Amino acid sequence: MRFLKTLFWIVIAVLVTLFAARNWRDVTISLWGNLEADVKIPLLLAVMFLIGLIPSMLVYRAKIWRLNNRIAVARQNLPPISPEEPEPSE
Repeated sequence: MRFLKTLFWIVIAVLVTLFAARNWRDVTISLWGNLEADVKIPLLLAVMFLIGLIPSMLVYRAKIWRLNNRIAVARQNLPPISPEEPEPSE
């Protein structure tokens, strides 16, 4: 299974590299006022991907942090567990 996972990521990396190599062209982006920026297409796509990924990752990490805190508080509020005495067998 680990081999398939590695193979999957290698295929994805090769496809992204081929896409970037074949689309290495400038795109003019109109910013505010008369300001324009010439950006390569793969760089633009990478920046847009990160702009979409980072907020999602922050929400995910915040949710995990909040759940871990709730678990820690719940564990502190548990009564101590005392070992039970075994019942005498007859």
